[in-house]
This record gives sequence, structure tokens and C-alpha cells, in this order.
Amino acid sequence: MTTSTGRLEAIWVKRAKRAPMDPKTRVRAVAGRGLEGNADQKPDRQVTLLSADQWDEVRRELGAELDPRLRRANLLVRGVDLRRSRGKTLRIGGCRITIHGETRPCRLLEDAHPGLQKALDPDWRAGAYGEILDDAEIAVGDEVLWEAG
Repeated sequence: MTTSTGRLEAIWVKRAKRAPMDPKTRVRAVAGRGLEGNADQKPDRQVTLLSADQWDEVRRELGAELDPRLRRANLLVRGVDLRRSRGKTLRIGGCRITIHGETRPCRLLEDAHPGLQKALDPDWRAGAYGEILDDAEIAVGDEVLWEAG
């Protein structure tokens, strides 16, 4: 696990199941619930994160300009390694998120672009999911870093 500092590059909120991902410049994170206004608020899967660095690798491999919104994650982070982060705590601005697992790529990604599901399959490339620990507003541009421990 690297100790580098990253940045929050994008925020998306889904109004309803299978609804479009609405871009936001800031959003309220609610401890134990998820992102305010987001349809998916399960106990251990309150927020999903995608690495912009890994998304860039996938785009290069596929030779395509793909919008990261296709992945349908809530938060796009750059400069932090999400791989094998289960049990770690990530801080975004004033909000801590405990990572509970790897987000697995689904068939819908293949429908969005041929080869995308397979390209996102290895090494946590499809991202991670977790639980929000703090009530806080987070915004694009916020610092992202792993908590010590």
C-alpha cells in the first residue's frame, strides 16, 4: 500500500437504480448511509471508487477514449492505489471510507464497449467499494490519502 497523496477528480450520484450518473462538484457524505441523493446505500457498499490511473491504463489498452462514467462508480480518485485495499481506511477531504472489497466488472460494461469488462477484471481495475465513516462534504479537488494504521 503506497502512502502517496492523491486527488478526487470526479463525483457522480445515481438518482435511481439503472439511472444515469449525474456529475457533481461536491456532495454530502452521510456516515453509515452513503452519498446524499445516491440510490445505492447498502450497509457495506455505500460508495464505489474508481482509480483514474487504472482507468487510463484500460483506455490505452483498448485504444479508446472512454468516459470513466461508464464504470458507474461514485468517486474517481487519482494518485492512490486501490489494489488490495480491503480493510484499509481512505480519507477524502474530511470523510473517511473503510474499503470493504473489490468492485467486480459486470456485463453492462461489455455492452458499453467491447472488451471493457475483461480489461477491468484483473487487479482491482474496476475499483473498490466501502462504508462512509464520517458526515462531511467532499468536493472535486479534495486531497485523497490512506490513513495510517
